[in-house]
Amino acid sequence: MSLLAAEKSCLLLVDVQEKLTPALFQHEQLVQNCRWMVQVANKMQIPMLVSEQYPQGLGPTIPELKELFTPDQVASKLHFSCAADAGCLAKINALKREQIVIVGIETHVCVLQTAIELQEMGKQVFLVADAVSSRSERDKELALKRMRQAGIQIVSKEMVLFEWLRKSGSDLFKTMSKEFLR
Repeated sequence: MSLLAAEKSCLLLVDVQEKLTPALFQHEQLVQNCRWMVQVANKMQIPMLVSEQYPQGLGPTIPELKELFTPDQVASKLHFSCAADAGCLAKINALKREQIVIVGIETHVCVLQTAIELQEMGKQVFLVADAVSSRSERDKELALKRMRQAGIQIVSKEMVLFEWLRKSGSDLFKTMSKEFLR
């Protein structure tokens, strides 16, 4: 087990798309927390990748998030796992980061399969529990339990921010605390 380090981390936003997001358990809170994580990553210049599961059928990433990244940060996929999709995995590997912070949906399908396979590939995987969801609360709970048993580190969004910051007293800490720790 290790702490997150900004210089070793990237953020992976998994499949928060137009047609599925409204059906999720507590979807408003999920969107708010994913948006918070993306904004923190952008502000701290943490590289990010966004996956979209079969966008022809599920639509693109929701507008509230899509405005925060560029099209070259997006990888569409057919596999549930980002790690099983060659194009998506190539984009993850191109970021050259050993720590993968995962947010998105659905916890028990694409998120779980991605997390476990990335860990099997030697990545350090951190799952942000307050920025993932499923259609059913039970599926989310079971997925979190299974990932924890698999050795994936389950964290909160504030844990990520404070580990990326590492110390107070800096201009970055002051900026981040004013913008994100209200």
